[in-house]
Amino acid sequence: MWILSKHARQIALAQAELESLIVHRTAELQNLSQRLLQVQDEERRKIARDLHDTTGQTLAALKMSISYLQESCKQNSAALAAASDIEQLADQAIEEIRTTTYLLHPPLLDEVGFACAAEWYIDGFAKRSGIKVKADIANSRERLPKRMEIALFRVLQESLTNVHRHSKASDASVRFQHQPEAVILEVQDFGRGIPSERLSGLRQASAEMGVGLAGMRERLHELNGKLEIESDDNGTSMRAVIPLYAIAQFQRADCGQIAASG
Repeated sequence: MWILSKHARQIALAQAELESLIVHRTAELQNLSQRLLQVQDEERRKIARDLHDTTGQTLAALKMSISYLQESCKQNSAALAAASDIEQLADQAIEEIRTTTYLLHPPLLDEVGFACAAEWYIDGFAKRSGIKVKADIANSRERLPKRMEIALFRVLQESLTNVHRHSKASDASVRFQHQPEAVILEVQDFGRGIPSERLSGLRQASAEMGVGLAGMRERLHELNGKLEIESDDNGTSMRAVIPLYAIAQFQRADCGQIAASG
């Protein structure tokens, strides 16, 4: 009996050690995942800045050269027409570079916050995709912590991208609420919905979830938030909820990051 009891204690101890190791490793993986997302955001900001400062300036110089060329060949209609065609291509390239840099990291997100950046993105998404998007974006005088705004913007981007890729919807809606205890971002489409088996897998964070949805969940998890998914034959709703009780903690972390980068 004593031997069995000792053996049971050893098993219980080994199990406790294993469970502790699993918790520790899970925390390490979550920290790594969150760090990778932060690095991704930093790289996006850097690429956007580099595109603006290098390729954008090169195209601006090209425009100046085209203007000089047009002045020089006013008497040659064929050359003038060719220069005008080149000018149109340069304008198109400038617009594409501007759109790309803004999608990588919109300046509005840093300058005036999530609400304005969201309205800008929704307007551009509707034009690019042909999907009509009704937006109801609450604009608070108080800025949210930087990492909250980035998380919300990336969730908005990924959710609308999924609407465009998968829903077959012609209409969608975006609603952002800044409540006393939480901020809530909801993106809803009126498309074909998600099959029940796949929906179950998405809710359980299975391997079917995909990189985009996993990234959304990880961003929200870092902020103690959650992602809710509802879907039926009338469409799909993605709802991100981030509590505000720890907002001071995030603001201190943001200030620390700014001080470190300075």
